[in-house]
Parts: sequence; C-alpha cells; structure tokens
Amino acid sequence: MSRTGHMSKSKSNFNCTNCDYQTPKWLGCCPDCAEWNSFVEKLISPSTRTSSSLGMGGGGQAARHNTIEMKPLAEISLETKKRIFADCNEWDRVLGGGIMPGSFLILTGDPGIGKSTLLLQIANKLAGKNKVLYFSSEESLSQVKQRASRVIDGESNLLFSDNGNLEAIIQTCEIEKPDILIIDSIQNCYFSDLQVIPGTIGQLREAGFRLMRLSKENNIAVIVTGHVTKEGQIAGPKTLEHLVDAVFYLQGEDQYNTRILRSVKNRFGPVNEIGFFEINANGLQELPNINQQLLQNVTFAPGSVLISSTEGSRPVMLELQALTIPSKFGMPQRVVTGVDHKRVVLIAAILEKYLQVKLSTHDIFFKVSGGFTIKESSADLGIALAILSSFFQQPVCEKSIALGEINLTGQIKPINNLAIHANEAQKFGMEKLFVSRNQNTENCVIKFEKFNNVFELLKLFVD
Repeated sequence: MSRTGHMSKSKSNFNCTNCDYQTPKWLGCCPDCAEWNSFVEKLISPSTRTSSSLGMGGGGQAARHNTIEMKPLAEISLETKKRIFADCNEWDRVLGGGIMPGSFLILTGDPGIGKSTLLLQIANKLAGKNKVLYFSSEESLSQVKQRASRVIDGESNLLFSDNGNLEAIIQTCEIEKPDILIIDSIQNCYFSDLQVIPGTIGQLREAGFRLMRLSKENNIAVIVTGHVTKEGQIAGPKTLEHLVDAVFYLQGEDQYNTRILRSVKNRFGPVNEIGFFEINANGLQELPNINQQLLQNVTFAPGSVLISSTEGSRPVMLELQALTIPSKFGMPQRVVTGVDHKRVVLIAAILEKYLQVKLSTHDIFFKVSGGFTIKESSADLGIALAILSSFFQQPVCEKSIALGEINLTGQIKPINNLAIHANEAQKFGMEKLFVSRNQNTENCVIKFEKFNNVFELLKLFVD
C-alpha cells in the first residue's frame, strides 16, 4: 500500500528559463549560463513516467499504439502551392518569388531598424487579396493605428489585435483560418499555462514549436519578428533558426537612409538574396535601382576603385577606398572595414613581393564605401588597384570597374558570370572593365583592358 502511495506522487524538476538547464532542486544561480533567479519548477506527472516505461517494454500495448505508418516515396502526393505575392518587387524577390503558404518565417534586425514598419506595409499589401491577422505584442492598438496612418494610404483590410497570449492567438487562427498570421514580436508573447518569462529560451522554443505546427497543420503562412543580441544574432541565441523555414535580416547602411533586407536561410528560395529600401517619413520605399544611388558620389580620386559584387542574383557596384601613408610606428597599421582584414594584408604582401613596392613600411587604411561587406574573391583586383592608386597617388581611369581574382603567384584569374556584371556596368555608363587576360568576354560589348599578372598593373600608374 505504501509502495502504491509512493508511486502516485509526482516529482518535479527545476528548469532554467534562460538556457533550459535542469536540476532536481532549486538553485539561485544557473551553473550553465550563470543567470540568477532563472529556475522555475516543472512538475513531472506519474502518468507520463508510466507511459514512457510501458513504451520501452518489449511488445506492450502502448508500443503497438505508437506504431507509425510509413509510405514509399512514389505514393507520396506532391502538392503544388501557389505563392502569395505582396506586389513589392524587393520583398517578393528576397523571399524567392513570394510567400509560400504554410511556411514559417522570421524577420529580425536591430531595434528601431524598421522591422515593424516594413512588416506593416507588406501586411497591408497582402491584405488586399488575402486574409491577414496582425498581432502586435509590443504596441497598443492606438500606437499601431498612429503608425499605420503614416505609412498606409486609404482603407486597409488588415485585422489587428494587441493580445500577446499565444494560446489565444493559435486558437483564433484555427477558427478564423487566415492565409497569413503576423506576430510582432515573438519575444513579447507568453503562455498562460507556463511559468516562463517572455523572451527566454524556454519561451522561444515552445512558441516556435507551436507556431511551426500551426503553420504546417493549417496551411497558414506565419511571419514573426525577433530582436537580435549584441552579437547580432537572433535573441535566444539562434533558438528559432532551426525551426523556421526562412530567416531574413533587415540591416541598416551607414551612408544613406537605406535598409537592406537579406535572406540568410530560405527553404523555398535562394539565400544571400537582398532587397533595398529607402526609409523616409512615409515608411520604407523600395529601391529598384540601388546602383544609381551608389554611383552618385563616386569621386575617382587616387585610392578609389569601383568593383561589381554579386549580392544574391543582382550585381551591386561598390567603391573601394584605400589610403597608404608612411608609417610613423615600428609596426605598420592595417585598418580594414567591409572586407576580410586578412585578404587586404595578403594582397598587399603579393604586391610588395612582385612589384617591389614597400608597403610593409606604410600604414594601410581600407574600406568599402556605403557600409557594405564583400566576401567574393573577384574583388581582389579592385583591392590591388586601390592600394597601388593610393601609393602612387595616381587615380584609376574614370568610369572603369575592376573584376578579377589574384592568386599567390601574382597571376590574375578570370571570374564567373562576367556578362551579368558587364551588362549592369554598361547600363550605368561604365566604359571599361579591368579583367584577367584569360577572361572569356564573348557576348559583352563593353571595352576591356586585360592583365596577365600584377606586374602589368604598373602601366596604369607609372609611365
């Protein structure tokens, strides 16, 4: 009898709401993440333990009930879903051609970058032909109304609520059957049946799982916003990235009032695709011709060189700026922004080795204008020309673009997809492209100047 009474008692664990660390007793400080006062008690019912033990037995009734029916690949039906377009070219292209029904998406970025404004504008466009529910857990309805009056013209079919209870949100969606559910933001939502602080890892994991099941089981496209940490990761950190179908970052750019929407994960489209928006008093307006804006302030002074870098499916023209001065210290400085620091140091070493220019006694300051970041090796030739241009104080010829990779032997190698860059360069008035001598230039009508190695670059600066 006493044994039966002992078995009926429920046990409990204490879970850290910040990192999900478990312990059988309460602790003031989590030994895993060092967070204070983060443990909450979680009861373990005896029925759960009993069913688990039965399920592990050999051939019990519970085990038979858990049998899963498997299907051959040939018998699985393929559903063709029609994408949902927002009639915003920059947004639709970054998403891979519109929103896939039943997908789970997250839009994240720094606080105040414009996530809520962009999402409100997109939601209003989507509501013209679709049923859209918009839950704002950060702002009251009057605050949403005030912002909507600034960025939305005319009447809107959007349905709003400022309720942040996720159980109520999910139940409402199961009844209303919307095409799109938008939650701004997921960190401020909560569960009434869980003693978990909103924004913690435990809350995010549970919220992400339930919303993922809602989207898949009801064919509802779910879009949520999320904040980022000081390290630039989704607050959690990265708790939701493995659950969602796509992750989009809205980033600022430090020279213009421009916002860049970047795809970093997308199961239904290309990654690293970008879209450009300009922020003003009326919200975010798409910028289809970003190169026209980037080329407005190019000076073609000594140390300035234009390159073309592929961002997703589009070429973007960027200005590289280099400054070399004799060093006044024993250890020359290398200050680099917008490109890998080691790449600039490597190209400077190649130039010194084969051209006998004493860059090792000079400070080198290098940046990519506009706050962009370059990862492509096709920028090598542009980096070399910018450094040499500053060293000899001779500008590179105007309306020219450099495209080429430099290897450790000083040879200049061709790049892929040259025609895309050449066509874009010609459209914006560029007259010459610096490329490798081995570059295939068929189907390109622009003028080329070809180089075999870095030594031949000297003819641009030395008579």
